[in-house]
Amino acid sequence: MSVLITGTSNGIGKAVAEKFLHEGYEVIGIDRCASSIEHPSYRHIQADLRYDELPEINAEILILNAGVQNSEDDIDNNLKATMRVAENYADSPSLRSVLFNASASARNGYEFPAYVASKAGVVGYMKNLACRLAPRGITVNALSLGGVLTSSNAAVMEDEESWKAIMDVTPLKKWATLSEVADWVYFLTVTNRSMSGQDILVDNGENDLNNTFVWPKN
Repeated sequence: MSVLITGTSNGIGKAVAEKFLHEGYEVIGIDRCASSIEHPSYRHIQADLRYDELPEINAEILILNAGVQNSEDDIDNNLKATMRVAENYADSPSLRSVLFNASASARNGYEFPAYVASKAGVVGYMKNLACRLAPRGITVNALSLGGVLTSSNAAVMEDEESWKAIMDVTPLKKWATLSEVADWVYFLTVTNRSMSGQDILVDNGENDLNNTFVWPKN
């Protein structure tokens, strides 16, 4: 059993890779940075997904996680490179599941403009790929995360005023841990065999549980 994951050197990608290694999978990681995982079942390929040659890999599961936030090239990294990788491996004969790391921002429109556009594009492309791969029995979905406890979010996590403002609009009063995210990824790519073309929102209730009901008191 093998899984190909992009963006495995840190954060969500690394946590997901470690989850699959724990479950007995052979894991291939592709990242522009050097490997930060030492495991006999892990193989690391250092490459820039935008233009470097992609290796020949026949994996059962493809997890498109790599991305950037508020950079000068969010569209190229998050959307175009993701599409390039997906198209490269879509014909793999052993492929049975594909998962994209999208974002809650793709639904609500908040956050940095190019980032929002790139992730909304990922969701749209996911649906297109799901249609094309469905006849082969391959599930294709996206995971749209709200707040996650990662080092990339340290700026708001470590600022007391910002963190309070975030918790004020987060019904569950928490953000997801990397372990929680890895469990979601595993469920959507391994346990799930019947859901495809869906964008799964995991945001601690921010989008749907905030009370917007207004009614006169008298």
